[in-house]
Amino acid sequence: MKKSSIHFNYTVADGHNDTMMKIIDEETWLPVADMGQHTDNHIDIPKMIEGGLNVAFFASFTPGYYGNVPRSLSRNLALINALYFTANNNPDTFQITNTVDEIENAVKDNKIAAVPTIEGAYAIDEFNYKELLKQFYDLGIRVIAPTWNYSNAIGEGCNRVYGDDDKTPSEGGLTKLGEKVIEEMNKLGILIDVSHLAEETFWDVIKVSKSPLIASHSGVYNLRNHQRNLKDDQLLAIKENSGVVSVVLFPNFLSDKDEVYIKDFVDHIDYIVNLIGIDHVGIGSDFDGAEMPLDLKDASEMYKITEELIVRGYIEEDIEKILGKNILRVLNEAQKIGEYDKKALKGNIQYNDGMITLKFDNNMDIDVNKCQMVIDGVLFESGINADSSKIIHKLKEGLTEKFHVITFQIFNTDKEIEERYTNIIHIN
Repeated sequence: MKKSSIHFNYTVADGHNDTMMKIIDEETWLPVADMGQHTDNHIDIPKMIEGGLNVAFFASFTPGYYGNVPRSLSRNLALINALYFTANNNPDTFQITNTVDEIENAVKDNKIAAVPTIEGAYAIDEFNYKELLKQFYDLGIRVIAPTWNYSNAIGEGCNRVYGDDDKTPSEGGLTKLGEKVIEEMNKLGILIDVSHLAEETFWDVIKVSKSPLIASHSGVYNLRNHQRNLKDDQLLAIKENSGVVSVVLFPNFLSDKDEVYIKDFVDHIDYIVNLIGIDHVGIGSDFDGAEMPLDLKDASEMYKITEELIVRGYIEEDIEKILGKNILRVLNEAQKIGEYDKKALKGNIQYNDGMITLKFDNNMDIDVNKCQMVIDGVLFESGINADSSKIIHKLKEGLTEKFHVITFQIFNTDKEIEERYTNIIHIN
């Protein structure tokens, strides 16, 4: 059997990329680039097909707009919107997937399976966290990194400073709000990503979380002394937690040498396998958010990782785990623990001059006393009107940010959610 053919026999899952930042216009935040065509990016659909990369965790990344939660949320939503734009433009080759079953079915249908994630939960505060996390779930978010490098209301990031102009020092791990957020993510079945956490925050998450964790794009501290890498006791804790470390391809996290290659990346895989076992390691490229090793230019050359694993004597069963089986196992376990399984519908939600409207294709008998609306994580139970074709809410103040997430939910007589509609809306 040819070496590279092994690579294409199995599901290859990449735990982290920043490609959606390359899809949007930096002024309007609207999507302008089509991943279905050849681009200069590390990831596009032709490159993924060529490199055998068929599952990718697409990050909605924001470093946070210090003191401006609405702006941070708007940025998150802009990148999630870009992912849906990509799926809508490429229905034959690209599919947003929310469960492992959906991922496996998409791969069988020869489609790229895209998993939406958030890197840096700077949109979350004590007033919106419960409802906003549900809205993120509605939009397909299945992995959230509580912080990027900067600290926030949830906990301390690895830079141990806040994102203000003065870079005010921070201390401590998870906040009280952070503990509630982790518990809520467990209930929703959203996987917790520890790659950018300060060490104390990492240990707090380990204590609080009932679900396995993922480090979506990290390396080994003992091989490269870097704050973004994991020490041996952290790696052992991830094993005990039944989690997975997806090793990053960014040379700066792999080695202090001037020239870094795939073999340096696989050194980190070897180290993790030897310390905590083959079931707890994967791949987390950081494509389009970092530089790459000299001999792996982009997603089209992912098969080279498998070739290096073969050279080092890994058997096919173990290669399958590293390439993607381990990541999908952890995602599946987190979702099994989750208690929230209400799948939101994509409704026709519109915004115009302070008026939010959910329109129905068919006439419905709607009791406004059984309707609720959520805007950006804030619940509204009054001020709702309806007729047989629509539900309407008039805001006291208009929306100003570029992007917002709106949910309408309708209850039955037993006060259970009967229907839930969630959409991202764009304000011109």
